[in-house]
Amino acid sequence: MADVKKELRIGMVGYKFMGKAHSHAFRDVSFYFDPKVEPVLQAICGRQEEDLKQAAEKMGWNSYETDWRKLIERDDIDLIDIVTPNNSHAEIAIAAAKAGKHVFCEKPLALTLEQSKEMLKAVQENGVIHMINHNYRFSPAIQMAKKLIDEGRLGKIYHVRALYLQDWIMDPQFPLVWRLNKDISGSGSHGDLAAHSIDLARFLVGEFEEVTGILETFIKERPIVESSSGLSGSASTDKFGKVEVDDASVFIARFENGAIGTFEATRFAGGNRNGNRIEINGEKGSIRWDMENMNNLEVYFHDDEPGLQGFRTINCTEELHPYAGAYWPAGHIIGYEHTFINLVTELLNGVAEGYNPLPNFEDGVRNAAVLEAVEQSSQTKQWVRIADLLE
Repeated sequence: MADVKKELRIGMVGYKFMGKAHSHAFRDVSFYFDPKVEPVLQAICGRQEEDLKQAAEKMGWNSYETDWRKLIERDDIDLIDIVTPNNSHAEIAIAAAKAGKHVFCEKPLALTLEQSKEMLKAVQENGVIHMINHNYRFSPAIQMAKKLIDEGRLGKIYHVRALYLQDWIMDPQFPLVWRLNKDISGSGSHGDLAAHSIDLARFLVGEFEEVTGILETFIKERPIVESSSGLSGSASTDKFGKVEVDDASVFIARFENGAIGTFEATRFAGGNRNGNRIEINGEKGSIRWDMENMNNLEVYFHDDEPGLQGFRTINCTEELHPYAGAYWPAGHIIGYEHTFINLVTELLNGVAEGYNPLPNFEDGVRNAAVLEAVEQSSQTKQWVRIADLLE
């Protein structure tokens, strides 16, 4: 008779865009993988009870709470999953850690670097497992790129080029949703989009040494929002409110290993729905990846035969590609949702075995330091060293 697998009872705060993605990952992870603990969708939390009740039923949660404090107090919850707007991350995560709950948190980790450091301190002092959701790391193609780089196939890294381009707020009449409210989001495209590019660059290339950049807001005022969900919203009146976050972020960077990088994040790149792209050039070769074609990794090697040189496209769906073997036969592509499943596998195994999988709150702090350094540079028009902010 097979051993009964230990359960990990999840309590999730929030239930919309990321709540749907996280719920799906917890529900499906054991279908594809064999995590060392079995996730149980124990309770979900939100403020609008009727909407919350419907979400709980649709996504398969056993119960719900309308106060996250009550969720944390429950004895039948082992891990708190935070998918709320950015301004509540720190308070919930710190309270959860003090209650002895493991913590899984959406990015960016908090509104500020200082809050991020407080969150890291709380999980460390209370000995709980912690992880931040940078799911793009867990595309098999990105994992394959990491493998090639770590094996030295690209040699010394020279350049990193990262773009994260969207266009969903280009209409000046698009309302002032929470992602455009500094008190709630902390920043605009910079913290929402560039945070992913920063994390991918750190994962693939290494730590940032210094940065210089600019932030720009193109539309200074927008209609006051009546309701919003995900990346959409509706305006209630003809009243306008001030936009206090950036519409675009552009910066250059130097890495500790000598590589240099250029980074651009914007919500004003027409025709780009989710253009998350990265290119890395080394002495022996290059790689390119585009989230909108996430199964493919473009690879170039300098020592290819003359006349046949150029980028080749690797469809990273074969069993030898990281995570891909858990899904379908080669060429039967996977999607955005599977990056969350891959990440959740690592989270569950980390909890089972008592180690902090990557990326965790330490990564969240380092990413926040780069974000804040760019903001400082935009204000001072000077280079900012990352180490100075981490002291």
